[in-house]
Parts: sequence; C-alpha cells; structure tokens
Amino acid sequence: MKHLLLMSVLTLSPLFLFSQAYSISGTVEDATTGESLIGAYVKDLDGNGVAATNPYGFYSMNVDAGRHRISVSILGYKTDTLTVNVSSNVKLNFQMRPATEEIGEVVVTGERANENIKSVEMSVTTLSTKEIQKIPQLLGETDIVRSLTLLPGVTTVGEGASGFNVRGGNVDQNLILLDEAPVFNSSHLFGFFSVFNADAVKDVKLFKGGIPSMYGGRLSSVLDVRQKEGNSKEFAGNGGIGLLSSRLTLEGPIIEDKMSFMVAGRRSYMDIFLPLFNDDDLDGTTLYFYDLNAKLNYRFSDRSRLFASAYFGRDVLGFNDLFSFGWGNVTTTLRWNYLINDKLFMNLTGVYSDYTYNIGTPEDQVNNFNLDSRIQNYIQNGNFTWYASNHHKVDFGYNVTNYVFSPGEITGFINTSMQREFAIESAVYISDEWNITDQWTLLAGLRYSGITNYGPREIVNYDPNAPTRENSAIVDTTFYPKNGIIASYYGLDGFEPRLALNYTIDETQSLKLSYNRTRQYIHLISNTTSPTPVDVWRPSGKYIQPATADQIAIGYFKNLFDNSIKVSVEAYYKYFDNLVDYKDGADLIFQDNIETELLTGVGRAYGLELMIEKKSGWLTGWISYTLARSERQVAGEIRETTINNGDWYKANFDKPHDFSLVANARLSDTWDIGLNFAYQTGRPVTYPDGLANYQGVPYPIYTNRNGARIPDYHRLDISATYVMKKTEKWEHSLTFGVYNVYGRRNPYSIFFQQDLDTGKPQAMQLSIFAAPIPFITYNFNF
Repeated sequence: MKHLLLMSVLTLSPLFLFSQAYSISGTVEDATTGESLIGAYVKDLDGNGVAATNPYGFYSMNVDAGRHRISVSILGYKTDTLTVNVSSNVKLNFQMRPATEEIGEVVVTGERANENIKSVEMSVTTLSTKEIQKIPQLLGETDIVRSLTLLPGVTTVGEGASGFNVRGGNVDQNLILLDEAPVFNSSHLFGFFSVFNADAVKDVKLFKGGIPSMYGGRLSSVLDVRQKEGNSKEFAGNGGIGLLSSRLTLEGPIIEDKMSFMVAGRRSYMDIFLPLFNDDDLDGTTLYFYDLNAKLNYRFSDRSRLFASAYFGRDVLGFNDLFSFGWGNVTTTLRWNYLINDKLFMNLTGVYSDYTYNIGTPEDQVNNFNLDSRIQNYIQNGNFTWYASNHHKVDFGYNVTNYVFSPGEITGFINTSMQREFAIESAVYISDEWNITDQWTLLAGLRYSGITNYGPREIVNYDPNAPTRENSAIVDTTFYPKNGIIASYYGLDGFEPRLALNYTIDETQSLKLSYNRTRQYIHLISNTTSPTPVDVWRPSGKYIQPATADQIAIGYFKNLFDNSIKVSVEAYYKYFDNLVDYKDGADLIFQDNIETELLTGVGRAYGLELMIEKKSGWLTGWISYTLARSERQVAGEIRETTINNGDWYKANFDKPHDFSLVANARLSDTWDIGLNFAYQTGRPVTYPDGLANYQGVPYPIYTNRNGARIPDYHRLDISATYVMKKTEKWEHSLTFGVYNVYGRRNPYSIFFQQDLDTGKPQAMQLSIFAAPIPFITYNFNF
C-alpha cells in the first residue's frame, strides 16, 4: 500500500506547480508519409517560446496574446513557418516536406542547427536509418547494432559477438526497447547480425549517460528503437535482395489520414544453398533466421491515437540430424496517446515480451532430449508530459513489469525441470527540464524502483557457519506458496536520482554535466566471453541482490563552420556495486541453486570520448576515439570467495583504445561511396600461469583472470551505391562493396589445446573472418 501511495503522490504532484494562459500545441509529421517526427524544433520567432516534439511527435509552448510566427525545423526537412493570431489556446499541426541537397552545396537543415549546444542532453546519440544504410556492413546487411559499435564508448568483445558493451558495462546492462517492449537477445546468427530490420525502423536513440528518469532496470545504457507507423497518405514499399537474406516492407493507408499499417519481413536463405555444395556431411543441416515486424495505428481524433505493433523473430540451427538449436523474441505493444489538454500529454502502454530458446536431439536417438527455456514479461507503463510553461517541461509516470522465468525444462530420455521464478518490478518517476536562463538549463529527475521475488518456489537454506554457499552446505528448504514473498528490495536504496546541467557559453559552444544512478534487478548468468542464447537470466531474490551503478560525466561541445562540423569531448567515471560474477571453474548449466556458482563484486569504468561529426553536405560521417578502462574486483574474506586473489582485474570488454572513421560521399545523383575503418585494442584473455602434472598428463593452471590480451583489431570496409533508376514513384539501386578489404585475420580468441607430439598446451588463434568478403545487394523503393 505504501508503494501505491508514493506512486500516486509522485504522479499527481506536478499538476499543482505551474500555470499559464495560452498555448500553441500540435503535432509535426512527414507530409509524404504521415509519420510523426521526433525531435522537431519548434520556435516562436516573435517571442521566447521554444519546444521540441516528443517521441510521439507532439509539442506544446506557451505564448502571449497577439500575432506569432511559428517556425519548425528538423534534419532532412525544409523549414516551415506559419503565422497565427493568438487570443486563446491554438492547435497548430505541421506537415514537413523532405529537403533535397544539391551536389557540391553544403546545406544545413534539420534540428536546430546548434541543438547539440542548446540541448541539456549529453552522452546521447541519435541515428537515422538513412545514416545506418550508408555504412558498409558484413554481406551488405544494414545493421543497427553494428553501426552503434562505431560510436565512442560502444564496443563488443569481438567479431560475431552477441550484444554490445557501453562505457564498461556488460551486455545485459543495456535496456533494449522495440516500441517500448524489451528485447533480451538483439542478435541473429550468434551475433553476426542484429534483429532490427532497418526498413521497419523510424528512429534509433542510444543513451550512454544522462539517462532520463523514465527509463530504468539496467545499469549502463538505453537503446530506444521505434518502428515506422505506416504511410497514411499512399501505398508504398521497399526491400532488397542480398547474398544472405531478402526483405520486403509494405505500408499504406487503410483509411486515408486516419488508419494505416506497416508490415516488414526478412529471411535469410543460407540453408537453401547448402545442397549446392554436394557434401553428404551437410545433409539435413538447417541454418536460417527470420523477422516479421507489423504495426497498425488509428487516429480517433487530433487528441487520441491508438497504436498496435508486434515483432516476431527466430534463429533455427540444426546439424545433420545430430542436434537442433533455436532462439527468438516475440513482442507485442498496445499504446494509446491522448492529449488530456493542450499542455498535458499522456501515453499508456501495455507490452507482452517473450524470449525463448531450445536445444535438443532427434527423437529417434537413444539418449534424445529437448531443453526449453523462456522469459516472459507483462508490462504496463503510464507516461505523462506536462508543458507547464516555456521554462518547465515535466515528465512523470510509472512502470510495472511482471516477470516469469522458466530457466529450463528437459524432456526425452529423462524428464526434469528447474523451478520457475516470479518477480514484479515497479517504479515511479518524475523529471523537470528547467530553462533557468538563456545560458543555464537544468534537468532534474528522480526515479523510485524496487522488485519483489515471490512464489510458488522452494528455496534452499545454507548453514550460516559455512564459509561459502555450496550444495554440501544446504541444511533444509523453505516452500513459499503462490504470491508468497521470498525477497523484496525497496526502501531508501530504491531512489535513483538523475541530473543534467547545460551552461551555454555562446551560440557555438557549451559545457554539460550529468549524473545518474541506475539499478538493475535481473541478471544474465554467463561465464562465456560473449553471451550465448542458452545463458540464463535470473531475478534478484534471496541470494542475488540488485546491482547499482553511479555515473558522472562532463562534456564540452563546439560547433564550427556555421554549425556544419560538430565536436564533442566527454569524460566519465562509473562505479558498479553488487555485480554478479562467476567462480573459477563454475558450472552454470541447469543449476537450480545458481548462487552456489556465483560471487558478488564491484566494478569501475572511466574514459574520455572524442567525436567529430558532419551530418550535412555532399560529404558526411564522423570520427570517434575513446580512451577507456573497465575493471572488476571480487574480494571476499576467504580464497573461495575471491577472484584474482581479490585484486582488480580487467573486464572481458576492457579495450583502452577504440578508433572509428565513418564517411559517405555523395558524388552525384546516381553514385554514393561509403567507407569505415575501425581499430580497437585487443580484449583481455586469461592465459595459463603454469602447468600441473596429473598421472603424467600436463594441465594448465589459471590464476590471473584476464591478465593478458589478444592482438589488436582493425578492419576497413568500403561500399558504393549506384541508383539505376529514380522517378517520383520508383527507385532501384545496387549496393556493392568489400568487408575487411585487406583481409586482416583478426583474432576472436586465443585458446589452448594439448600438442599431440609434446603433450604440452599449445596456443591456438580463432579468427571469424580472415579474408576480404565481397557483397552485393539490390534495393528498391516504390
């Protein structure tokens, strides 16, 4: 009851803070498709009103009575200005026309030209699908996650690794949202490609720091991906045929300007070509993935709009009737936007998310088995934005997530299952963006969150005098009935303050500062370098506590040459507490009492990020460099509860130097050239410190975790796009290029195996790609 009371107080309190007479409000949309435009800059040219559209395309500003010229701009669109006489609240919607750039002319359109200077946001990157599609990618597949790893502060442990790491955080510390639905595995083919079909995506935003209080549940970052809403003006489509997969997206009005749809499909077909190899060993091999994105939206009125979206994706792998392996995500989102009044916007969302994986052998085998595991989420969010005045924009709301974890069920020659776990995570939040003066802007937020782990479940109890939690130390068990509380984490530790401050030195430069505390209640349990689909997620409970992270960052932002070149330098420090790590030699497979294999420690990450960016003109792209460290420490009172003898050790993804160059040149109306180069310090690896001899057989001894490094990584990719035909209704083009141009044999890992001649361990290098990989893709739009 006290949690519901606190939620009500924080949710309703902003309504009593401010008031003002007149407002101009409305939506900003693409005139050709009807898509809402996020982050459009709306300005009163005859006053001091300034606003930006929210993630649903809505804006509101306060004005005095009289005549006002209202200007709207956003990157890639022509600036629009309307004049309105204000004597009461005014509804003003904008339809923006895409801008075109002539070759050789530098045109700065878009968001407020110095939005990066004026905005209070820092450690935030927004990428459009057009930018992502210009980056050369493996086999020509447009890949959102791979594109993010070319940004400062974002890395992976290696080529083909699942997920990504942000500012020293693990892959499970990233909250990945697709239309507000969490995605637990963002990779296809074990990390070679991401699950996001760029043709179905409208907007991609990554928060590395300064995370708004509306987001929570992860320590390091938020990746917010929004799907297209569907063309409400006319029927349209686009797609492509590549070496790995083909894709098709269709969209159009069901009721013009009132109801529209979008549906996108993608499937790989590597399995179709396997018979061409004429290899008996490949008979029966299955290897493919597929995606299906869908969205409907219905406009009841200018004040009310309903969205329904879904994603279905799966990977299927089978080898010669020996085993089968599959994993996939299913998400559904139902969202209602409602304008309560001209200053108060509401978004209510219901989400269902289901991540499953299975591995098994054919039923005709003697010892056949099938292992199934899944995570289900039932989510309800309420988000409100109150445009209190031209100086205050208040966001507030609540999030409730009900988890059902099914770690594993085995059927076949044996039938057994691990216990399911149930938990409910809830939070309320509030933030106020306060334009104190023309030079000072403050964003202050507070989030309060917690989790309750509940039954039915049987929990083991350990001997309190035992030095460590081991199966041999179990003394008895306690059964918790349905809805019986096993553990609950609220209290003062549940407060997560968020703060961001902008000091605008002048129109071309600013200083920014941010601090945020984040809390994470679910944990990916893995002892592999890169998580695999069979790694398990477990909630905080009796023996696993929530993890926390505190991050502070400071940045300097400078625009040059009439805002056409944007430079940023950011420094950050992050401290982690209650991080889950695994014991040396831990066995994490099918472990009901997983706490017997785990240890708890702390972490720290710090770094300096530099980015030089150009988003307009015939030549666009960026240069980024990151100097960073990421370390962990597990220092218990006895040796069995320590790692690396209690000393600090490098995280798996610690890479001190990370450099990226991304460039795209528009040479003519028919030719585009793309290039990117990446260099990274080799990741840490654990080498043996010595040898032990048992019955004449030498075995390596490992004591210094991550005490060595694999060789450095670097790679060059190039691409070219040729527009074969372009009319008002039809365009088709060819994109071709080479991934890993100079054939760098980048090591993914160094491992040791016994030399058959000497009997001693021998170092071996595993490389994913060791040669140039050409690609060609046919793309079309209509």
